[in-house]
Order: sequence, then structure tokens, then C-alpha cells
Amino acid sequence: MTWYRSFSGFELMVLGIFAILYLAYIFRMVRIGRILKVNLHSLLGKMVLRTVYFLLFVIALLGPSFGDTSKEVKAIGKDIMICVDLSESMNAFDIQPTRLEKVKFELKNIVRAFNSDRIGIIIFSSDAFVQCPLTYDQSALNLFIETLSTNLVPNKGTDFGPPLKLALEKLTSEEASSRRPKSKVIIIFSDGEDFGENTEKIAGQIEETGIKLYAVGIGTEKGSKIRTDYGFKTDKNGREVITRLNAKSLKSLAYKTGGKYFEINEHTNDTERLINTINAIEGELKDKRVIDVSANKYFYFIALALLLISIDLLYGVKTIRL
Repeated sequence: MTWYRSFSGFELMVLGIFAILYLAYIFRMVRIGRILKVNLHSLLGKMVLRTVYFLLFVIALLGPSFGDTSKEVKAIGKDIMICVDLSESMNAFDIQPTRLEKVKFELKNIVRAFNSDRIGIIIFSSDAFVQCPLTYDQSALNLFIETLSTNLVPNKGTDFGPPLKLALEKLTSEEASSRRPKSKVIIIFSDGEDFGENTEKIAGQIEETGIKLYAVGIGTEKGSKIRTDYGFKTDKNGREVITRLNAKSLKSLAYKTGGKYFEINEHTNDTERLINTINAIEGELKDKRVIDVSANKYFYFIALALLLISIDLLYGVKTIRL
């Protein structure tokens, strides 16, 4: 048995004073009992009963704990690297308010759903950069998500190769190494307009590692104009550019790596299905520790003391016979 509190000098002093006064009280009751010729056995029984429930209250005050006092807790999780397309086409508003704003909203839902997993963010257009390394810190992730903007990367078209290569490097680095590559996931959010040349090569490398890749297409087949600070984006002939979701390239990318394709358009939102799919992946043991699970069991002693008080009140001692 362990104790939440221990005796200090003050508690010992109080108990000492109580013991002296209580012994004086017992002596007085015995003397009166002899004068009144009361059965001392019943009187002493009452004294013992009261002493026991007083001691039970003292034990309850000390906070006794017994049983298992420690438990091994295992932390099992996944590593998830999210690649977000920040090319100018993500400013299209066929998905309200814009494609990028919708992605930011859904990213926060994903972060909330995987609060026990490490998540990192990579931003890209024609090149890729780590916006947030793998972390458990949800507050930091949400802060980085909120700051996502197409102004953060050079806009010279979209290339899936650099972000996928960077994600693969981060998930297979010595710091993130593990014996379970299947507990690692890459998610890429884009409208699917890939102008890169090395995407297939990188996709093959991802497939070899066993890391799952899930592609999320954002946009509509109808498409929309691209809003800029000066109106709408135009081509070299001065005509307004219409950007449409290119689901074909994203589907091809996902299927080549053994992953899946999901879509967010004006009628469909596959974010929940994406979350469920990742949840089905078995995590990896990240950490294990022994924690204190001892609980204060004072209420058992309080209950027993109250029961003895009830018995004390129900059964009195006759002092005078008529």
C-alpha cells in the first residue's frame, strides 16, 4: 500500500492530543459506569467501535492506494507527409472560396483526426520546400496551414517530382527510419496539372519502399478563371486562362504506387474517406513508457467508517434500569 500524504509533525501532535483526551474520556466513562453499575463490556465495545472508525477517517485522510501502481503505455502511430500544391491554379474558385482555402480547411480536419501521429507539410509548384517537418505539435501544424499561400513558392508550373522526392527522403531518413515502411504515408493535394518529367521515376521509388501514396484532386472538370492581384490570369495572347481539374495524372500517380485517388469537387468531398483509409493502416510502435496509475482509495475507508458510525448510533448503552 502507498500513501498520497505522509505524517508530519503537526498530524502527530494532533493525534497525540486526541489520544490523551480520548483516554481520559474512556477512564471517565469507566468510572461512571462502575458507579452506575453498567455492563463495562458493552461500554468498552462502544469505545473500540469509535476508535476504529476514527482511525479509518485518519487512514482515508492519508490517501491510501493499493493494487497495481504502474502500467506500461505504448504509443503507436504513423508518419504522414502532406504535399500541398501552391501553384497559381490553386487560386481558382470553382471550389468555394478557392481551391487552396478549401484544402487548408480539410488539412485542419486531417490534423485533428491524426493527433497521435507525426505529420509534416511540404509545399510545391515547380520546386518543393519543407514548410513543417514531421511533428506531433498540432498547434504548429495549424499555424503553418493557415499561412499557406501561392506567394510562398515560385510559380513556373506544377511538378509532382520534387515534392514526392522530398517526402520520400524525409520519411526514409535516419531520423524517421523504421522497420515498418507501411506505417508511412504521403498525401498530395493538387489540381493535377503536372508538367514534370521525373514523376514516374519517383513514383517507382515510392512503390519500392512500400510507402502508401494517396492523391487528392481539388477542382472541377468545368474549371474556372484564376484570380490574381490584378484581376484574372491571362495567357501570352491576353486571353483569360481557364484551369480544370486533371484527375487523370493524379489517378495514374496513385495507382502506380499502390495507393488510392480521392477527390474534392462541387459535389464530392472524399476527405472523410481518406481519413478512414489511413486509419486502417497499422501504426508502428513509437514509444513505450511506464506511468503511475495508482488511485486514491480513500472512499473505501470512508464508507466503512460511516457504516460503523451508523452501528454506533443504532445501538445504545443502557445506564439506568427502571
